[in-house]
Amino acid sequence: MPKKRSRKEREERPRRQSGRFVRIIFDPVFWVALALLALAVAVGLDRTGVVEWMELTWSRVVVTFGWGMVIAVVALLVVIGVFWRRNAGVFIRQWNRWLGAAAILTAVWGGLSLFRPLSGPLGFVGYGGSIGRDILSVGASSLALEVLWLAGLVLVGAIFISPDAVYRGFKWLGVRIWGGVRALWRRSRRPSPKPVVVVAQTVEPGMPVREAPAPPEPVPSSPPEPRPVIAERVVQEKVAAEKKKGLDRYKPTLTVGGWQLPPMDILDKATEIELSHADIEKRARVIEEALASYGVEVKVAEKNIGPTVTQFGIEPGWDYKYKEIKEKDKDGRVTVKMVEAGKTRVKVERITGLANDLALALAAPSIRIEAPIPGKSLVGIEVPNTTFGTVALRGTIESAPYQKLKARSKLAVALGRGPGGEVVVGDLARMPHLLIAGATGSGKTACLNSTIACLLMHNTPDEVRFVMLDPKRVELVAYNALPHLVAPVVVEPDKAIAALRWLVLEMDRRYKQFAESGARNIEGYNKDRPTAELMPYLVLVVDELADLMMHAMDEVEHSLVRLAQLARATGIHLIVATQRPSVDVITGLIKANFPTRISFAVTSQVDSRTILDAVGAEKLLGRGDMLYMPTDAAKPKRLQGSYVGDAEIDRLVYFWGNQKRPGTLPIIFDEARPSATETGIPDDPLLDQARELCEKHGQVSASYLQRKLAIGYPRAARIAEILREEKRQAEGEDDGPLSAG
Repeated sequence: MPKKRSRKEREERPRRQSGRFVRIIFDPVFWVALALLALAVAVGLDRTGVVEWMELTWSRVVVTFGWGMVIAVVALLVVIGVFWRRNAGVFIRQWNRWLGAAAILTAVWGGLSLFRPLSGPLGFVGYGGSIGRDILSVGASSLALEVLWLAGLVLVGAIFISPDAVYRGFKWLGVRIWGGVRALWRRSRRPSPKPVVVVAQTVEPGMPVREAPAPPEPVPSSPPEPRPVIAERVVQEKVAAEKKKGLDRYKPTLTVGGWQLPPMDILDKATEIELSHADIEKRARVIEEALASYGVEVKVAEKNIGPTVTQFGIEPGWDYKYKEIKEKDKDGRVTVKMVEAGKTRVKVERITGLANDLALALAAPSIRIEAPIPGKSLVGIEVPNTTFGTVALRGTIESAPYQKLKARSKLAVALGRGPGGEVVVGDLARMPHLLIAGATGSGKTACLNSTIACLLMHNTPDEVRFVMLDPKRVELVAYNALPHLVAPVVVEPDKAIAALRWLVLEMDRRYKQFAESGARNIEGYNKDRPTAELMPYLVLVVDELADLMMHAMDEVEHSLVRLAQLARATGIHLIVATQRPSVDVITGLIKANFPTRISFAVTSQVDSRTILDAVGAEKLLGRGDMLYMPTDAAKPKRLQGSYVGDAEIDRLVYFWGNQKRPGTLPIIFDEARPSATETGIPDDPLLDQARELCEKHGQVSASYLQRKLAIGYPRAARIAEILREEKRQAEGEDDGPLSAG
């Protein structure tokens, strides 16, 4: 028994049959088959007439279309194929490309009519047929104008298809033409060399021969003054290329005092490292997904790509609160609905507490979270890059922020670049002293070298002088040839203490000069004075403070604190570095008088708190990654420090060493030994007992005095130092038998 159809099936069946009929009617294969069937019937009825009609029709088609019929058939097939696949919208979306293709095919069709066969129906109209001839006749009647018309059609079609490619092509062609014209013009302006005419003299027998006059002897003159010579290791190709461009800033600059400032080409350019933006986007998605898995809704609002780390600006989401509402429907059933009752922002503590989980998700050694980013309502997540870049000192010096600061300050320092690649600079005159700490190999010495190089690039010995203390004997001794040094680099601990005493005396002497001239500081004293009478800035550079503090803690601390408190107005500034930021090295007095601090990677949170009063330095990556705490900031800022290589330092020292003027004697710090009253340190009451022990035993040490006098080691070391001084003054020798160890 047949299955009874539903009403819906009975209504849809005629519609399906009608739709099938419509598809058959509009099917081109159906019409082609129908035309072939009609042609076969016609040939069967009247074969001769149909053949003649077909030959006449074909000759007319050939004369009308020519070889352009192939173009028309291909274009027709493409259009039929587009409509057959029901992609008619492609004509609307890519109308410019269709118009461009039509213009180019029209030009090709017209170009076929430029060529004509010797015989046949196309002998008059050409291979393009009458249609191609009509396309040519639109342009003009002469051959040249017809070719220009076809070229214009091709150009219009190319512009419609790809305007950017056409623009780049015309730009490349214009640059090449302009370069050729300039080369020809310069060649025409170049003077031609004058021909050298050689006159031969015929010598006859008996004729006297004149000898050529001897060249005049050079007149002895005074030896030329030594001129500064750039080291041979400077790349000559760079200098030649920059001279061609007319960049005068890469030449030495002559100052009023006769010194020459080094050119910028002494420093090397760093190769830029481009990071993959796909990798950055992937990390942003990982951060959002990792925090969302712990129930913290966030959104990555910005990405600041730096040379070492990338800072992702995280915008906290919302915590939604819902309440249950029970309702009864018509049948008496109770339904429960959840309605939003309110929302609050995600707490920052929830994000900072997931730092280790984020590091695990990102496969990073460590991450640092800055909450919030200063000046923005975002939480910063700093993730190390897969490839570390180097911040060259030359790039930071050539930047706009440094040039702007250098225009108003002689002690401008290029510190490095921030997480977003921005240049961070500092003014040593406003710091006014800098304390640097970090573990071995973290970038301390590189920071000192870049700071010294910044000052050497733009200051002469008449403007800035250096006092360098290097107990490690290997880091700062490369600067011994500088004319900026007050004395050679001090490597002996005893002489380093004498250098600190000399700086204290120099500070007092400058204050006396200010009082006599009525000036308040070094800027007021140097105002309206000739170059020979200017008072230079003095910069004390200490590479390792811990060694000096172990040698004579009380005196070193006393001198540094007094200089840090009073020496700013006299133009004396301190840059002190240490690899052991403990409380017995960076004491409370030293820390209170050094407001500007830089911390590189340290080993523990205790060291980070000692140098910065905050944690975070223990998570740094090393190799120049640092936290910079200026005087006017509430939080430290992460930077990648500027780097200057050993070869650049050698070139810079070589440049200045060639300008060293004879007759300038270095200062001997041992001659400036103040008494206990001058230094402000009172005599110890146990000094007489220590003298008796020294006379009895002949040689005493700080440890021996500590045991015999029942005092602490710092006091015993200070008494031993006083006894050593008295022994030297009595014997008239530089070294005595006493030992402070």
